[in-house]
Amino acid sequence: MRARALRALCFHNQTLQAIDAFDHAARHFLIEDCESGLIVCSFRLATFDGAGLKHSYSAQFYDLSALAAFDGPMLELGRFCVHPDWRDPDILRLAWGRLAAEVDAQGGKLLFGCSSFSGVDCSAYRDAFALLNAGHLAPTKWQPRIKSPEVIRFDAQDLADARLGMQSLPPLLRSYLAMGGWVSDHAVVDRAMNTLHVFTGLEIAAIPPGRKRLLRALAEPKRAVGH
Repeated sequence: MRARALRALCFHNQTLQAIDAFDHAARHFLIEDCESGLIVCSFRLATFDGAGLKHSYSAQFYDLSALAAFDGPMLELGRFCVHPDWRDPDILRLAWGRLAAEVDAQGGKLLFGCSSFSGVDCSAYRDAFALLNAGHLAPTKWQPRIKSPEVIRFDAQDLADARLGMQSLPPLLRSYLAMGGWVSDHAVVDRAMNTLHVFTGLEIAAIPPGRKRLLRALAEPKRAVGH
């Protein structure tokens, strides 16, 4: 219940208090502040193979038929949110440490999901989308195709300010890209969630060895974070 309340707060959407079909198929993870008992971060993970990928949350919005040929387990990260009043970078580090442990335990080869930009006004993210288009698109063989009725194609954007573009990216997406992650060539307009989101993938084999060692070190059990 506390995790669902955090979702509603972070996404400004009270309907997220309810459990959906994807919740039932996923494992759920929480980061809690030991002093207050407050849930400061939550996310869910579900594991798929190529044949089952059509049942993922992301497949509602993207044609993932190209990824059906991907060799190995794929873990979908969803509903990732951090309490808006908490800015401690250790929260994201703890989350990535837990993700690393789960990827190792499942033998995961790809971590994927939808990276969300708040609101549906694409003009606020012109530089961010141009930055993604300039150097972070998925390999052609894995590129998600258009499925949703309302999308924003990145190829129409001109990169004016790379620094502003990077600052406009959600923190989770910046982490994906820093490890070699890639995105779809378009954003989906999700008016029900009041977000724009892009499909994001991270091939585990592509993560630099030094970063993998750091992530596994972060996977050591921890409970508390500072405010």
